[in-house]
Parts: sequence; C-alpha cells; structure tokens
Amino acid sequence: MLSTSVERYISLRQTMGYRLVQLNRDLKAFAQFATRRGDIHIKTCTAVAWASAASTPGSRNIRLRSVVQLALFLHAEDPIHEIPPSHLFSVSRPRVLPYIYSPGELSRIVSAAGRLWRTYPLRRATFAALFGLIAATGLRISEALDLRLSDILDDGVLLIRNGKGGRSRLVPLHPTVINALGDYLERRLKLPAPDDHLFLSRRGRPICIGLANQTFRRVALLAGLVRTGMRACRIHDMRHTFATRSLEQCPTRREDVAKHFVALATYLGHTEIRHTYWYLEATPELMIDIAKAADLLVGQEDA
Repeated sequence: MLSTSVERYISLRQTMGYRLVQLNRDLKAFAQFATRRGDIHIKTCTAVAWASAASTPGSRNIRLRSVVQLALFLHAEDPIHEIPPSHLFSVSRPRVLPYIYSPGELSRIVSAAGRLWRTYPLRRATFAALFGLIAATGLRISEALDLRLSDILDDGVLLIRNGKGGRSRLVPLHPTVINALGDYLERRLKLPAPDDHLFLSRRGRPICIGLANQTFRRVALLAGLVRTGMRACRIHDMRHTFATRSLEQCPTRREDVAKHFVALATYLGHTEIRHTYWYLEATPELMIDIAKAADLLVGQEDA
C-alpha cells in the first residue's frame, strides 16, 4: 500500500521536472520499513524510528523531512495518515560566508590555467575555458561539466539541461564570453573524440567534479592564491562572486530592484528567490549599499 503511494507521489513530482533520485530511493526504503512493521498508513512513530536509524544528524533530518512531505501529500487524500513533526531532527548549521574574488584574481586564475602541465594537447585551453565560463556566467560546476556541443545555441545562448532540481534554462552570454568560447570551440571540434561533451579529460571522457576541483586548486596555487578566507580556494566561490558583482550593479528604484532579483535568480537557476536574497546577508558591502538605497526610497516617498 505505502509502496504504491510512494510511486504515485514520486511520479507526480517527476512530471513537474524533478528527478528526485535520492528521494525516490529513501521513500521506497521507508515504505519497506513501514510494511515490515505492518503499517498500511504513515505513522509518526514509524517515521521517527526509520529516520533515527540514519548515521548522522543531517541524514536523520533529511529522512524525516522526506516522510513529512509524503505524509502531507497523502493526508490531503486520507486524514488517517499521520504527519510527523518536521523539526524533530533539525540541524542548525550557519552557512559559511563565500569568498568574493576580485577581478584581478579571476583574471589570474584563467591565465594560470594556461600554465598547467600539458598532459594532453587541450588541457590548458580546456580548463581556462571552463573556469572562465563559470566566472563569467555563475554556472554551477556540475552544469558546466555537463554541457554538450549542441547546448551552445545560436546568438550566444547556452542551454543548461537538468540543472539543480531537474530544471533546464537558457543562459545568454556576454559578447566577450561568446568570443572566448568560440576560440575554444574551434580547437575542441578538431579533437577526434566520439564524446560530445564540451569539456573533456585526457581520455576523451567528461571531466568529473573531483578532477575539476583538484585542477582548480592547482591553478589557484599557480595564480598565487593559497587560501581564500578560512578555507582553500573553491570553484563554487566564482559563482558567488558572479552573483555578488551582479547585485552590486542593482538599480535603486524599487520596481527595478524586484526585476533585477527575479532576473538574477532565473539566470542562476535558483529554485527559490530566497537563495538569491542570501547574497545580501552574506556580503556586508551589499548590505550597506542596499541600506543606502532603502533610505533613498523612503526619503523619496516621504517627500
């Protein structure tokens, strides 16, 4: 009974564009656990017992929240399904502040990729193009590595397939990025590789995230960047940098601010606008600028 309900729930959400691979696996495991206990409906005690079996606090929290979402869905149809307390295993972990690269540091990173050991002919050009593209667009590393040759559309637009949450989007490119990517693409198309990914390893296969991170740390050292803030240099901080620099150019009129946030959230592929607003809290300079803009707006309204 519960296994059928899980399949129906997952199928419905997948039709909305979500992949839900891990959620599907977790809820099937919960349904099997509940069935062994003789449950045909969701019970709070069973959900808590199953979540408690996870090895870490974070995993317990994720397990229970997954069941809560399923319970809310089924409870709407049949109130006999119990809805467990969602915050029983909540874990409070402050989000680590991002490091914001300066324009000079980003330039040094891309240039340093051109000094990597030439372990295969296109290695330097590949990582220079990869890191430059992320810095200029704010793409997630997984999205950049998943790009195919056919995802480079006409008029300088990238098609991002299956981004976070299974959503796809279009990403327009700046003319300078189009030119740089075009130069790389001209060399990439000369490779006799059957794989159609834009960025390839020396074996002619897609670059894995582990290799990309390892190479980025090497490139950062070549660029003279040992640590950024309290940790080692990260690719993901280039995405943070892109978002922050974009918000620094945000206009001060209220209607323009709203449009700017929505446009940036869409461009970055954020599933919720709150993920974009987080950059205001994470960057003190932005908070000061926004506060000044707010004072200006209030002053205009009082005038």
